[in-house]
Amino acid sequence: MTKLSIEQIEKRLETILDERDPFLLEVEMDERKGVQNKLAKWRKRREQEKFLRTKFNEMNFFERKYRDQGFQHIAGVDEVGRGPLAGPVVAAAVILPEDFFLAGIDDSKKLSEKKRLEYDEVIRKEALAFSVSMIHASEIDQINIYEATKKAMKSAIVSLSLKPDFLLIDAMKLHTLYPTDSIIKGDAKSISIAAASIVAKVARDQLMKEIATSNPEYGFQSNMGYGTKEHILAIEQHGITPYHRKSFAPVKDLLEGDLWTFGRS
Repeated sequence: MTKLSIEQIEKRLETILDERDPFLLEVEMDERKGVQNKLAKWRKRREQEKFLRTKFNEMNFFERKYRDQGFQHIAGVDEVGRGPLAGPVVAAAVILPEDFFLAGIDDSKKLSEKKRLEYDEVIRKEALAFSVSMIHASEIDQINIYEATKKAMKSAIVSLSLKPDFLLIDAMKLHTLYPTDSIIKGDAKSISIAAASIVAKVARDQLMKEIATSNPEYGFQSNMGYGTKEHILAIEQHGITPYHRKSFAPVKDLLEGDLWTFGRS
């Protein structure tokens, strides 16, 4: 073949998906180190793509299982924010189309913020329906975090613009009008639950960043309300905000001990 530049070979490799493409054999025979580096990167990328596709297919197991039983609008349901000292617990419900594909989708906790934002945009655009529900700190204190989580999930389900006919729920047992499957660590086993976890996580993080603008002392934009050392120190120095959960330790313990003045409570 006419000898191509390394840049030309790289561009050509970007268009190749078939590992049996004859161009690859020609590239293998090119002894230039730069060419072999580009070929190695292409192979590594293809291996990663195959891995992600295989993982996606595995995470589609429950969706295929229940579609085979006749269900069409399967909603994944998940929540975030059960553990923080401040901010709401947030639940999302997502109904994906049968042909949905998003390589790399996973439990939101395993993804970088950049990936979560990227995936959240895709999910919201391609989902047949999605909804988000939040239960805030004052109500969490009234009914407890377990009941608040269930309420947020149920609210997200009934708020869907498209009525589901089956629910895949991350761990939680819910009494609903619909048949359900509660899956332990479902956000890593079901694409629908993973999608819900991403939508819920992005929505909650965005809210905490908004709250941080008027409450900069607590670092909500980085700790998202979790009990980091810096967050607890800020509580000791500045008291609590209306966003803090008074029923959660160590906030509750400090309140009961009256160890500081709560100027914001």
